Amino acid sequence: MIHLKSVAEIEAMKEAGRVSAKALRKTGELVRPGISTLELDRFAENLIRMEGGVPAFLGYGGFKGSICSSVNDQIVHGIPSREVILREGDIISIDTGAIIGGWVGDNAATFAVGEIAPETARLLAVTEQCMLKGVDTARTGNRLGDIGYVVQHLAESEGFGVVREYVGHGIGHDMHEDPNVPNFGRKGHGIRLKKGMVLAIEPMINLGSHKTRGPFDDRWTVYTADGAPSAHFEKTVAITEDGPLILTAE
Repeated sequence: MIHLKSVAEIEAMKEAGRVSAKALRKTGELVRPGISTLELDRFAENLIRMEGGVPAFLGYGGFKGSICSSVNDQIVHGIPSREVILREGDIISIDTGAIIGGWVGDNAATFAVGEIAPETARLLAVTEQCMLKGVDTARTGNRLGDIGYVVQHLAESEGFGVVREYVGHGIGHDMHEDPNVPNFGRKGHGIRLKKGMVLAIEPMINLGSHKTRGPFDDRWTVYTADGAPSAHFEKTVAITEDGPLILTAE
Protein backbone atom coordinates (compact mmCIF):
# COMPACT_ATOMS: atom_id res chain seq x y z
CA MET A 1 0.00 0.00 0.00
CA ILE A 2 1.27 3.45 -0.92
CA HIS A 3 1.07 5.97 1.93
CA LEU A 4 0.43 9.49 0.65
CA LYS A 5 1.85 12.14 2.96
CA SER A 6 0.12 15.38 3.86
CA VAL A 7 1.79 18.77 3.50
CA ALA A 8 2.42 18.75 7.27
CA GLU A 9 3.94 15.26 7.16
CA ILE A 10 6.24 16.20 4.30
CA GLU A 11 7.33 19.23 6.29
CA ALA A 12 8.04 16.97 9.28
CA MET A 13 10.17 14.69 7.10
CA LYS A 14 12.52 17.54 6.23
CA GLU A 15 14.44 17.29 9.50
CA ALA A 16 15.27 13.62 9.01
CA GLY A 17 16.28 14.50 5.47
CA ARG A 18 18.44 17.40 6.61
CA VAL A 19 20.36 15.28 9.09
CA SER A 20 20.76 12.46 6.57
CA ALA A 21 22.13 14.95 4.04
CA LYS A 22 24.50 16.54 6.54
CA ALA A 23 25.81 13.12 7.58
CA LEU A 24 26.43 12.25 3.93
CA ARG A 25 28.17 15.50 3.09
CA LYS A 26 30.36 15.61 6.19
CA THR A 27 31.30 11.94 5.98
CA GLY A 28 32.13 12.36 2.31
CA GLU A 29 34.48 15.20 3.20
CA LEU A 30 36.56 12.72 5.23
CA VAL A 31 37.09 10.36 2.29
CA ARG A 32 40.82 10.09 1.57
CA PRO A 33 43.49 7.44 1.09
CA GLY A 34 44.34 5.68 4.37
CA ILE A 35 41.01 6.05 6.16
CA SER A 36 38.99 2.96 7.06
CA THR A 37 35.31 2.57 6.34
CA LEU A 38 34.77 1.93 10.04
CA GLU A 39 36.16 5.39 10.84
CA LEU A 40 33.68 6.87 8.37
CA ASP A 41 30.89 4.88 9.97
CA ARG A 42 31.66 6.04 13.50
CA PHE A 43 31.88 9.65 12.39
CA ALA A 44 28.48 9.44 10.67
CA GLU A 45 26.84 7.78 13.68
CA ASN A 46 28.17 10.42 16.07
CA LEU A 47 26.99 13.23 13.81
CA ILE A 48 23.50 11.78 13.43
CA ARG A 49 23.13 11.34 17.19
CA MET A 50 24.49 14.82 17.93
CA GLU A 51 21.84 16.21 15.58
CA GLY A 52 19.11 14.44 17.58
CA GLY A 53 18.62 11.49 15.26
CA VAL A 54 19.05 7.74 15.29
CA PRO A 55 21.01 5.98 12.52
CA ALA A 56 18.36 4.39 10.32
CA PHE A 57 20.55 1.55 9.08
CA LEU A 58 22.08 0.39 12.37
CA GLY A 59 20.42 -2.90 13.29
CA TYR A 60 18.06 -2.77 10.28
CA GLY A 61 17.58 -6.44 9.40
CA GLY A 62 20.69 -7.13 11.46
CA PHE A 63 22.90 -4.67 9.56
CA LYS A 64 25.97 -3.82 11.65
CA GLY A 65 26.79 -0.33 10.41
CA SER A 66 25.34 3.16 10.60
CA ILE A 67 26.28 3.72 6.96
CA CYS A 68 26.58 1.49 3.93
CA SER A 69 30.10 1.80 2.53
CA SER A 70 30.50 0.14 -0.86
CA VAL A 71 33.95 0.28 -2.45
CA ASN A 72 34.79 -0.06 -6.17
CA ASP A 73 32.88 -3.10 -7.53
CA GLN A 74 30.57 -3.21 -4.51
CA ILE A 75 27.22 -1.87 -5.68
CA VAL A 76 25.34 -1.46 -2.41
CA HIS A 77 25.17 -2.56 1.25
CA GLY A 78 28.88 -2.71 1.97
CA ILE A 79 29.49 -3.20 5.70
CA PRO A 80 31.92 -0.76 7.38
CA SER A 81 35.10 -2.42 8.64
CA ARG A 82 38.42 -1.45 10.18
CA GLU A 83 39.96 -3.87 7.67
CA VAL A 84 38.76 -1.90 4.63
CA ILE A 85 41.26 0.92 4.08
CA LEU A 86 40.61 3.31 1.20
CA ARG A 87 43.37 3.66 -1.37
CA GLU A 88 44.22 6.23 -4.02
CA GLY A 89 42.07 5.61 -7.09
CA ASP A 90 39.22 3.88 -5.25
CA ILE A 91 35.63 5.03 -5.28
CA ILE A 92 33.25 4.62 -2.36
CA SER A 93 29.48 4.80 -2.27
CA ILE A 94 28.26 6.09 1.10
CA ASP A 95 24.60 5.68 2.04
CA THR A 96 23.35 7.50 5.14
CA GLY A 97 19.98 7.59 6.85
CA ALA A 98 18.57 9.19 9.98
CA ILE A 99 15.34 8.77 11.93
CA ILE A 100 13.90 11.87 13.60
CA GLY A 101 10.38 12.18 14.96
CA GLY A 102 9.55 8.76 13.57
CA TRP A 103 10.37 9.79 10.00
CA VAL A 104 13.22 8.36 7.92
CA GLY A 105 15.63 10.18 5.62
CA ASP A 106 17.78 8.30 3.12
CA ASN A 107 20.43 9.43 0.65
CA ALA A 108 23.67 8.32 -0.97
CA ALA A 109 26.56 9.53 -3.09
CA THR A 110 29.72 8.06 -4.57
CA PHE A 111 33.04 9.74 -3.80
CA ALA A 112 36.44 9.60 -5.45
CA VAL A 113 39.40 8.65 -3.28
CA GLY A 114 42.12 10.94 -4.56
CA GLU A 115 42.63 10.81 -8.33
CA ILE A 116 40.52 8.24 -10.17
CA ALA A 117 40.51 6.93 -13.73
CA PRO A 118 38.79 9.25 -16.24
CA GLU A 119 36.23 6.61 -17.22
CA THR A 120 35.36 6.05 -13.56
CA ALA A 121 34.97 9.79 -13.06
CA ARG A 122 32.58 9.83 -16.02
CA LEU A 123 30.62 6.99 -14.40
CA LEU A 124 30.16 9.08 -11.25
CA ALA A 125 29.10 12.16 -13.20
CA VAL A 126 26.60 10.27 -15.35
CA THR A 127 25.13 8.39 -12.39
CA GLU A 128 24.53 11.63 -10.51
CA GLN A 129 22.90 13.10 -13.60
CA CYS A 130 20.71 9.98 -13.87
CA MET A 131 19.53 10.62 -10.32
CA LEU A 132 18.77 14.27 -11.02
CA LYS A 133 16.80 13.38 -14.14
CA GLY A 134 14.87 10.79 -12.15
CA VAL A 135 14.11 13.37 -9.47
CA ASP A 136 12.93 15.91 -12.06
CA THR A 137 10.56 13.30 -13.50
CA ALA A 138 8.88 12.69 -10.11
CA ARG A 139 5.88 14.87 -10.93
CA THR A 140 2.14 14.44 -10.61
CA GLY A 141 0.64 12.89 -13.72
CA ASN A 142 3.79 11.07 -14.76
CA ARG A 143 4.08 7.33 -14.28
CA LEU A 144 6.59 5.24 -12.37
CA GLY A 145 8.02 3.88 -15.59
CA ASP A 146 8.87 7.41 -16.70
CA ILE A 147 11.41 7.69 -13.87
CA GLY A 148 13.03 4.39 -14.78
CA TYR A 149 13.04 5.31 -18.45
CA VAL A 150 14.98 8.56 -18.10
CA VAL A 151 17.56 6.88 -15.83
CA GLN A 152 18.00 3.88 -18.10
CA HIS A 153 18.10 5.91 -21.31
CA LEU A 154 20.85 8.21 -20.09
CA ALA A 155 22.96 5.48 -18.50
CA GLU A 156 22.78 3.10 -21.43
CA SER A 157 23.36 5.89 -23.97
CA GLU A 158 26.72 6.40 -22.20
CA GLY A 159 27.51 2.69 -22.41
CA PHE A 160 26.88 1.86 -18.74
CA GLY A 161 24.88 -0.95 -17.16
CA VAL A 162 21.75 -0.31 -15.07
CA VAL A 163 21.33 -2.60 -12.05
CA ARG A 164 18.00 -4.44 -12.17
CA GLU A 165 17.83 -6.36 -8.89
CA TYR A 166 18.06 -3.37 -6.54
CA VAL A 167 15.77 -0.37 -6.85
CA GLY A 168 14.54 2.78 -5.17
CA HIS A 169 11.51 2.78 -2.92
CA GLY A 170 8.85 4.67 -1.08
CA ILE A 171 9.86 6.02 2.32
CA GLY A 172 8.17 7.50 5.36
CA HIS A 173 7.82 6.06 8.84
CA ASP A 174 9.49 2.94 7.41
CA MET A 175 12.74 2.81 5.50
CA HIS A 176 11.21 0.83 2.66
CA GLU A 177 7.61 1.46 1.68
CA ASP A 178 5.65 0.94 -1.52
CA PRO A 179 6.18 1.53 -4.36
CA ASN A 180 9.44 0.10 -5.66
CA VAL A 181 11.15 2.60 -7.98
CA PRO A 182 13.13 0.75 -10.67
CA ASN A 183 15.95 2.48 -12.53
CA PHE A 184 14.71 1.01 -15.81
CA GLY A 185 11.30 1.13 -17.42
CA ARG A 186 9.01 2.21 -20.24
CA LYS A 187 7.47 5.60 -20.76
CA GLY A 188 3.82 5.77 -19.82
CA HIS A 189 3.85 2.50 -17.84
CA GLY A 190 3.44 1.80 -14.15
CA ILE A 191 1.40 3.51 -11.47
CA ARG A 192 0.54 7.19 -11.87
CA LEU A 193 2.52 9.49 -9.61
CA LYS A 194 0.44 11.46 -7.12
CA LYS A 195 0.92 14.41 -4.81
CA GLY A 196 2.02 13.15 -1.40
CA MET A 197 4.17 10.29 -2.59
CA VAL A 198 7.66 10.33 -1.08
CA LEU A 199 10.28 8.33 -2.96
CA ALA A 200 13.92 7.40 -2.55
CA ILE A 201 15.25 7.68 -6.10
CA GLU A 202 18.61 5.91 -6.32
CA PRO A 203 20.26 4.86 -9.57
CA MET A 204 22.92 2.16 -9.25
CA ILE A 205 24.96 2.21 -12.44
CA ASN A 206 27.86 -0.05 -13.43
CA LEU A 207 30.85 0.75 -15.62
CA GLY A 208 30.38 -2.66 -17.25
CA SER A 209 27.53 -5.14 -17.32
CA HIS A 210 24.30 -4.57 -15.37
CA LYS A 211 24.63 -8.05 -13.85
CA THR A 212 25.30 -8.56 -10.14
CA ARG A 213 26.63 -11.24 -7.82
CA GLY A 214 26.15 -11.83 -4.12
CA PRO A 215 25.49 -11.23 -1.37
CA PHE A 216 27.74 -13.94 -0.04
CA ASP A 217 28.85 -14.80 3.50
CA ASP A 218 28.13 -11.38 5.00
CA ARG A 219 24.51 -11.54 3.71
CA TRP A 220 24.60 -7.91 2.56
CA THR A 221 27.28 -6.76 0.13
CA VAL A 222 26.34 -6.86 -3.57
CA TYR A 223 29.01 -6.81 -6.30
CA THR A 224 29.16 -6.28 -10.03
CA ALA A 225 29.33 -9.62 -11.83
CA ASP A 226 32.31 -8.55 -13.95
CA GLY A 227 34.28 -6.73 -11.25
CA ALA A 228 33.78 -3.31 -12.85
CA PRO A 229 33.22 -0.24 -10.62
CA SER A 230 29.71 0.80 -9.67
CA ALA A 231 28.29 4.19 -8.65
CA HIS A 232 25.21 5.01 -6.53
CA PHE A 233 23.46 8.33 -5.93
CA GLU A 234 20.21 8.84 -4.00
CA LYS A 235 17.81 11.54 -2.82
CA THR A 236 14.58 11.39 -0.83
CA VAL A 237 11.99 13.29 -2.86
CA ALA A 238 8.41 14.36 -2.17
CA ILE A 239 5.97 14.81 -5.04
CA THR A 240 4.11 18.08 -4.49
CA GLU A 241 1.70 20.16 -6.54
CA ASP A 242 4.63 22.49 -7.23
CA GLY A 243 6.88 19.69 -8.48
CA PRO A 244 9.51 17.44 -6.88
CA LEU A 245 10.84 18.55 -3.49
CA ILE A 246 14.17 17.11 -2.34
CA LEU A 247 13.88 16.37 1.38
CA THR A 248 17.50 15.30 1.85
CA ALA A 249 18.80 18.85 1.64
CA GLU A 250 20.60 20.89 4.28
